[in-house]
Amino acid sequence: MSHNVVVGIDGSTASAAAAEWAAAEARRSGHGLRLVHVAGTEADALARELDGVGGVPEPVAAIRDRIAAALPGLEVTCEVLPGHPAPALTAAGRRAPLLVLGSRGLGGFAGLLVGSVGLRTAAHAECPVVLVRAGADGRGGSPGDVVVGVEGDRPCDAVLGFAFRYAADSGAALRAVESRRPSQGPYVTDAPLDDREITESLRTAAEVRLRDALARWRDKYPEVPTRVDVCTWNAGRTLVEASRSASLVVLGRRAPRHPLTVPRLGPVAHAVLHHAHSPVAIVPHS
Repeated sequence: MSHNVVVGIDGSTASAAAAEWAAAEARRSGHGLRLVHVAGTEADALARELDGVGGVPEPVAAIRDRIAAALPGLEVTCEVLPGHPAPALTAAGRRAPLLVLGSRGLGGFAGLLVGSVGLRTAAHAECPVVLVRAGADGRGGSPGDVVVGVEGDRPCDAVLGFAFRYAADSGAALRAVESRRPSQGPYVTDAPLDDREITESLRTAAEVRLRDALARWRDKYPEVPTRVDVCTWNAGRTLVEASRSASLVVLGRRAPRHPLTVPRLGPVAHAVLHHAHSPVAIVPHS
């Protein structure tokens, strides 16, 4: 069984940022680092090997060597794999604790960050996938909050467990965020929805439910400062805004119940992956 953090790299600035983030995470968590470059076809892989250093394309080898020099105690391996990028990366991360990929662009609602390879890999991978963009590795200075998207009436242990473990290991606080409109169940009232007292009462009740959903994990990780935030914006925008000061945003992806159903990301995950200002983790769960 592989215990290495896997990172897909192609020599780009975004993949270099992903490799640096993955290297820091591997060192912190006590794992090795496995750099994977997908060359496309076997013939293409052979051509790139002939042009590269030690069988690895030069831009990829430069990233490998930079990480090895910066973190001499970290076990670093690097390999070229044939095939299409998304399936090859998904297979490479099958037994890994974490699969890390680079994203592109500037972030915010003005531009999209994640291409088709990142989206397909995040939708199909069996392990948690983290997407990182250049300049947003969340590791400079004091760590930002770990932000986790939660449905208070349907909390997911896999997602909460990942978020709390990461927060505990990185010394960060955890912020659980839920998006809920005042008229959204399970609360029903005939009072006008613009009544501030009613709205605040419903928000307070939702926050209590959210704290209850986190209780077991707060007991398990008492060292993690935790707060809850119930917002009335839509979930995607709420989490994108929260990502501005986050070290990591954590979301869940439900695995298909039928083996023939194609795995997919929901609209909230799409919005956050495309527009987040911080790294984003997608955690698969049943």
